[in-house]
Amino acid sequence: MDDKDNGALESSTKWTIHVEARLKTRSSARFDTIKGLVSSYISSFERIAFPSILEGWEEVPELASSVDRITVCESLCPSPSLKMEEAVIQIHVYQPSDNDAFEEFSNSSGNRNEDDDTMAASVCELPNRSYEGLWDSLIYAGDIKMNLLDYIHATLVFSDASVDFNLVSWNRVVLLHGPPGTGKTSLCRALAQKLAIRLSHRYTHARLLEINSHSLFSKWFSESGKLVQRLFTSITELVEEEDGFVVVLIDEVESLTAARAGAMAGTEPSDGLRVVNALLTQLDKLKQRKNVLIMATSNLVKAIDTAFVDRADIVQYVDLPSREAIYEILRSCLCEIIAKGIVSPVQVPTLKQIQIYELVNNPKGGLGCTDPQERSKSVGLRLLSLAAKCRAQSMSGRALRRLPVLALARYIGIGNLGIMHPTNQASRPGEALQPRGVGAQVELWLDGMEKAVNEQAKEQERLV
Repeated sequence: MDDKDNGALESSTKWTIHVEARLKTRSSARFDTIKGLVSSYISSFERIAFPSILEGWEEVPELASSVDRITVCESLCPSPSLKMEEAVIQIHVYQPSDNDAFEEFSNSSGNRNEDDDTMAASVCELPNRSYEGLWDSLIYAGDIKMNLLDYIHATLVFSDASVDFNLVSWNRVVLLHGPPGTGKTSLCRALAQKLAIRLSHRYTHARLLEINSHSLFSKWFSESGKLVQRLFTSITELVEEEDGFVVVLIDEVESLTAARAGAMAGTEPSDGLRVVNALLTQLDKLKQRKNVLIMATSNLVKAIDTAFVDRADIVQYVDLPSREAIYEILRSCLCEIIAKGIVSPVQVPTLKQIQIYELVNNPKGGLGCTDPQERSKSVGLRLLSLAAKCRAQSMSGRALRRLPVLALARYIGIGNLGIMHPTNQASRPGEALQPRGVGAQVELWLDGMEKAVNEQAKEQERLV
């Protein structure tokens, strides 16, 4: 095939673009109706950019009365936008639950005389408003999030085709491992939320069940294996509802699966063997179900039983964020407090913009420059320098996102904010309250966050 043929093939390739329409809490509109209206609205576009939040649909009365937000999600397409004829649009309409209550599963058998009633798991309905925005807030160097989504869709293709498990096998188990604070548990919750939205055309409802690994070890000898079986019996009952999708999250899975090696070495009670054996048996039973996904996280992957690791279709290492990922995290933090009026308005460059600025690296003015473009460039370069310092200290995403709080508490001071309480109520439902006064200058925040990073470096040295 010559270059001309390759060019023709590339031009004929169509990319799938996912569009999510979130309904208002009290909306009673039919999902199919909203889907049709969104499709009609998007069809008028010449190009579609991603990721992006669509605007202008408020002029359609039926959408304005029912829809809260319409988002064009990220895509595997290398281009930031596509002509409509090059895209295959998939629209997902969803209405997140406002119920923050979590149903709890006890490991008790129901016997009144049994006092071992620690909560073994919690269940929440999906999609849930408490997890809104979580997917976008997780920033990684690679395509971890997209790879996980593609894996789920691949299993559905094989399931729908009734592929013989004896010939092609998969276990519906994903294991995320890596240092603490890298967002493994949050990624599992965000993926569960995303799947509830993306699979809404297949399943009428979805649930996330989080297992409390520590509670499955009973204080009564030989009871832990029974507790695992009892819990998975409840999970099986949930999965038997074929119109529902269930995501099971086993956080810190080494608490369950590390015991077998110790038991065989004689350093742990034999009850550990029963726990691991029971867990592996239950996982083998669940893999036949197409409406379940098992996700596990671990900070100590080497302590996990090899039989569990072997059952994982995906074993994904979640590393500490790179310099570029740190920049995006810090940028999202800074943009949020700017949007809320805590920091005076300033344009913070995107990662692609700052990478171009870095190559030139000749801003004509400092942070005090009055030219908006030069000031934006200086802010970005300063933030990129801070990102490099954070990377050198191997800071986790969890540590990075608390930098603004530490900067304010220790180095800026509440009195220097210049922000005051809102002066009036919002004029329309959903409209943000307008603060009185002007937020602190961005110089204060960059200085404060840099001091917080330096202080953390000193504290780390004292721990060694």
